[in-house]
Amino acid sequence: MKKTTTKATPTRRSEDHGDSERRIKKAFKRKGWSEVKANDSWAIFKIMSEFVEGFEALQRIRPCVSIFGSARTAPKAPAYALAEEIAFLLTGYGYGVITGGGPGIMEAANKGAQRGGGTSVGLNIELPFEQEPNPYIDKEKSLHFDYFFVRKVMFIKYSQGFIVLPGGFGTLDELFEALTLIQTKKIGRFPIIMVGRHYWQGLVDWIERTMGDKYHNIGPEDMDLVTVVDTAQEAVDAIDRFYSRYMLKPNF
Repeated sequence: MKKTTTKATPTRRSEDHGDSERRIKKAFKRKGWSEVKANDSWAIFKIMSEFVEGFEALQRIRPCVSIFGSARTAPKAPAYALAEEIAFLLTGYGYGVITGGGPGIMEAANKGAQRGGGTSVGLNIELPFEQEPNPYIDKEKSLHFDYFFVRKVMFIKYSQGFIVLPGGFGTLDELFEALTLIQTKKIGRFPIIMVGRHYWQGLVDWIERTMGDKYHNIGPEDMDLVTVVDTAQEAVDAIDRFYSRYMLKPNF
């Protein structure tokens, strides 16, 4: 009888580990000064080109709200329907929608914006997995970035508010970037709405009780920078209330 052997299929984790090792070895590879200088110089031009492209494309859009959340959210998940409904309602208030341009929550939000006839912007990032432009982005408003920090500038600069649904590290990155810039007064305050108490309340409680009350690393007033809600209408109403206080509407 012929003996058969079964080859082990590489797991995602082992592939990621191998890629990490290659990146570490590349980072510590000895380079000549001229090579370092040349690479850095070309990186500067690449970064500049991404800023210029982003500014030129986005300076013409109507006021928008950025919606964040997991790229891994399935279309049948409740959070997907919630994101789509939030985006749809925002268009009725005159806002467009900006997302990271990928699948999951981002796709749902762009889908809702298109359904409402509003502006639908996607700021895509080149990743080794899970990020392809979704089909609900306005054709002329689908941008691609290599650098996360350039992309984050676009979110901050062209958003009148952030709505944050359940997500992972990337979602937290965008959330805390905005909170830091507002807290340090590097940018003007705008509404930050966290949707889903079942998901966010533990984090909010930890920030308030541990960071604030126990270790005094933030002030009591910093908790006013976020609003936690559960429904699509509550999220949109929170955005509208914020700007109504200043008698501003989404045409400024």
